[in-house]
Amino acid sequence: MTDEPAGLTVVGIGADGWPGLSGTATAALTAAQVIFGSSRQLALLPDEVQGDRVPWPSPLLPALPGLLDTHRDRRIAVLASGDPMFHGIGATLVRLLGPGAVHVVPHPSSVSLAAARLGWPLPEVDILSLVTAAVEELHPLIHPHRKILILSAGAHTPAAVATLLTARGYGDSTVTVLSQLGAPTESEISGRASSLDLSEIDPLNVIAVACSAGTAAAPLPDARDAVSVPDRTGPRPLVPGLPDAVFESDGQLTKREVRAVTLAVLGPQPGELLWDIGAGSGSIAIEWMRTHRDCRAVAVESSPERVGRIVRNAAALGVPKLRVVEGRAPGALAGLPPPDVVFIGGGVTRDGVVDAALSALPPGGRLVANAVTLESEAVLAAWYAKLGGDLTRLAVQRAAPVGGFTGWRAMMPVTIWSVTKP
Repeated sequence: MTDEPAGLTVVGIGADGWPGLSGTATAALTAAQVIFGSSRQLALLPDEVQGDRVPWPSPLLPALPGLLDTHRDRRIAVLASGDPMFHGIGATLVRLLGPGAVHVVPHPSSVSLAAARLGWPLPEVDILSLVTAAVEELHPLIHPHRKILILSAGAHTPAAVATLLTARGYGDSTVTVLSQLGAPTESEISGRASSLDLSEIDPLNVIAVACSAGTAAAPLPDARDAVSVPDRTGPRPLVPGLPDAVFESDGQLTKREVRAVTLAVLGPQPGELLWDIGAGSGSIAIEWMRTHRDCRAVAVESSPERVGRIVRNAAALGVPKLRVVEGRAPGALAGLPPPDVVFIGGGVTRDGVVDAALSALPPGGRLVANAVTLESEAVLAAWYAKLGGDLTRLAVQRAAPVGGFTGWRAMMPVTIWSVTKP
């Protein structure tokens, strides 16, 4: 697009429709020559609004630039549910046209309305949109006594949320489904996640969860090609170092203590992209993404069986957006989005892997590599001599039965090399 539209106003509208709009919002809609929105939203407008009503096509995003081009010389209004800048079309239009070209008239969001109905202070509530995200993204928010408000994708979402809560051992959590908020037909049902009847739910709903552990988890599906079947019903702290048992693994797993130190050295920051090379069970990439919802990662793994495990682990631990690439480095790195940070957990002795990782990093980018064999340790020592950085050896011992007593069983020591690219 070369020019901005003649005028574009995004108007937030609730289920209460025209009577719930401010004077500014009604004036913008009355003056508009063309109005975009969903069929449900357009039907809320009275006859006195005479602009051409254009329902959104599906899929919307690919068609959006063309629609705006077609009507660029007209006054455009766009209807959005609630607050247009809260998981709404307003943010999309600002990214497309720039903030100076879009005037936003907000309405209370469904989350604000739900919090008002429940008496929940919003700063004390975690918020998740499942309109486009997978329900597994709920996992990192589930903790005892926490409150969660969830934007629903439709009538099926409350049941999916309740099923996930029950499988995690949180079936005693109180689930409240608030439908048609603000409309005369507003309704509310509430009950335990493990027993609430969610068979007849209005598609326009918000889900409130008051987390409470206690109900036994549903059986986990068999991991047919795994040595260990994960136990994912316990607490999941937010700091790196999840218990080894939560990962489905064939033994190729960065152990808990080493993983916690490795993540501390990697130093994830919001928005950064990690390459996890030789990902094994995917534990480093998964814990990286768990540190902040904007952290991204690509896990590179050559074994098809392990690729499947990584995908399952990522979904079960709340980061289903982890990108998994099947292939062997350095060849598999070609065409990947440039990283901010690289971790090499496997393949450090393979020719070209460290070189390719360093070449892909921008100045100031960080590389961390772990070694457990003499051969891989020698490679890291050589790179340390060449580029500097930090070289650390980590030795961990865990208590284990020795006959009728308890003794220390040593794990293989791990050498960690970290360097910042000049």
